[in-house]
Amino acid sequence: MRSLSPGQNLPAELGRLQRRSFKYFESETNPHNGLVRDKDAVDWPASIAATGLALATYPVAVERGMISRAVAIERTLAALTFFDASRQGTEPNATGYRGFYYHFLDMRTGRRAANCEISTVDSAFLFAGMLTAAAYFDGDAPVERRIRELAHALYERADWVWALAGNGTIGHGWRPESGFIPHCWQGYDEGLLLYVLALGSKTHPVPAQAFEAWASTYEWKHVYDLDYLYSAPLFTHQLSHVWIDFRGIQDDFMRQKGIDYFENSRRASLIQQRYAIDNPLGLAGYAAECWGITASDGPGPATLKIDGVVRQFYDYAGRGAPYGIDDGTLAPWAVVASLPFAPDIVLPTLHHFMHVLQLHETHACGFKASVNPTFVGASGGGAFNGWVSSYCFGLNIGPIVLMLENFRSELVWRLMRECRPIVAGLRRAGFQGGWLDAPGNRGS
Repeated sequence: MRSLSPGQNLPAELGRLQRRSFKYFESETNPHNGLVRDKDAVDWPASIAATGLALATYPVAVERGMISRAVAIERTLAALTFFDASRQGTEPNATGYRGFYYHFLDMRTGRRAANCEISTVDSAFLFAGMLTAAAYFDGDAPVERRIRELAHALYERADWVWALAGNGTIGHGWRPESGFIPHCWQGYDEGLLLYVLALGSKTHPVPAQAFEAWASTYEWKHVYDLDYLYSAPLFTHQLSHVWIDFRGIQDDFMRQKGIDYFENSRRASLIQQRYAIDNPLGLAGYAAECWGITASDGPGPATLKIDGVVRQFYDYAGRGAPYGIDDGTLAPWAVVASLPFAPDIVLPTLHHFMHVLQLHETHACGFKASVNPTFVGASGGGAFNGWVSSYCFGLNIGPIVLMLENFRSELVWRLMRECRPIVAGLRRAGFQGGWLDAPGNRGS
């Protein structure tokens, strides 16, 4: 694969990957309520984050000829209408509370699944998908006007002030049985999108001090001759960037450091590659063209003695590098999501995953969630003799479709540059420069 920069054509095989990945949202969506299954397992619940990502993929699918505009409108309205009519209350089997939603929902009824929490960050991903739909469906037809009305009404219903914790940051969530979860969004991570949306609300905005309180918990580290804002899992450097183009815009923290969050994500990707080259734990397969450690499915729990070394393997875990959990599990999807930041190292790695390890064509939706070359004796097919996850996750599939498109056409980024809540939230957080200050910016 040749080296590319944003705005150029994708290699044909990455275009095929995008199409195959979108099939997840075609097969794992309830057409009656728009809810998207968390992972492709029998009787598994829906994820509101996966549903938000699906809503954001529909404009991409229309532009790439995967579905018609009419089908995308039907799917989008099904989801928005469901959430508009769904039960908000303190009952344990409601769909949400205070304008937020439970992390997981029953695919059929849309009610709370198991004992999960009202999730602030997963609600943010859902709202971001709704706002993407509102920005894209800008026509005068009644159905498109209805999409815009519902999307903005649902976003503005969220009571972000209620979600504030005692220290001024936003809390992780709430359960009707026990109240607020004793954890807050602190330290750099995917919460960047959460704070932007919480600041941008017309109805219940958090004060600017909430963002300041969050940023005060950042960790700036020097790793492999690179300075960057640290977060171990690779996805934390990607998910907010699915919707927001951070090139050339800076908050106070980044102005002081002389970079922007986009450059920070580039450095995080480079550090992941460097860690794989160094391979301090001596894990199988790690190389310049084989990296990508993030929160992911895994082969454990298990303990195996491999080549004289006792190794612990985990199930789903918040893996990361260079200082997070590392049991040899890699996530090809997370490498795809770094394409806009670091194409020179991503393209050779994807070639390795596709053609050397043969991890793509054998799976209906493209890449499975994760692989582990060290966990031997569990062949995933093709040329790969390690462990391969049995599942695809909507939270993994969405960034593949969306970041490939941002790299190719900047579609979602362009839509969100004109999204009032995003622009207002960025400005209240202290962001300046670049497209945000360009004359005629309509997101004001």
